[in-house]
Amino acid sequence: MNRTPVVFIHGAWLHALSWESWAERFASRGFLALTPGWPGEAAAAGEVRKSPETLGGIGLDALTDHYARIVRSFDISPVIVGHSVGGLIAQHLIGANVGRAAVAIASAPINDIPLPAFPARLWTPAQTDAADRLVSLSPEQFHHVFANTVGAEESDRLFERYVVPAPRGLLTDLGCAGAVRSPRAVADIGNAGRGPLLLISGQGDRLVPDSVTRAVYKQYGDSTAVTDLKQFADRAHSLVIDSGWRFVADYVLGWLDERGIRAHLAEN
Repeated sequence: MNRTPVVFIHGAWLHALSWESWAERFASRGFLALTPGWPGEAAAAGEVRKSPETLGGIGLDALTDHYARIVRSFDISPVIVGHSVGGLIAQHLIGANVGRAAVAIASAPINDIPLPAFPARLWTPAQTDAADRLVSLSPEQFHHVFANTVGAEESDRLFERYVVPAPRGLLTDLGCAGAVRSPRAVADIGNAGRGPLLLISGQGDRLVPDSVTRAVYKQYGDSTAVTDLKQFADRAHSLVIDSGWRFVADYVLGWLDERGIRAHLAEN
């Protein structure tokens, strides 16, 4: 039996380890789970925070090309699961017929859908030098905008294990603080031949509000390709790493099963 690969793509301010529980859960169901980090990403978040320079030059073009190569490298077309900017990349790739199916969780917005004003203030904190290529979150900022539906103790644990600086250039590519968005921040919403897509939002998300995900879902409304939406009440942008992660992961597993995407493919 051949195992179906699932490629997990993490978003800004998180390390690839943010998918560790998901990878274990999907592997226990028979999938080949992979959590490749960004180019040059060290093995642990603490290492990245100590020496984050390798992330400074990463933009949306480099990230998209990096994950496109990974997804295309398998003999069996993978499922792509992305969070935040990873969700945008997942939509871009599935819209280009790269990958078998995609799940975009609290995704950065595609096409002409604007980001809310709140992240713009986060992106340009007064204490940050404009020449700095990285934007860091303090534990307090992380709790306020990223993990706002969990307690301070849990938020601090999540911060210590998973949080890293984000490249300023990448945030520019996403249109933060009124910047001109990259041409790569798009998805082909009219591709009727693409694989199925699931959009997920947290209704307590302050970084990518539920309204943004609903606006993205509406853009796909005229397509005959499968596009589904799942909203989780009282969940923040941390919904893939906080104590409720399993509810989201198991919903994704159930959705894949409903769409006929199995962990094992029978050999001919």
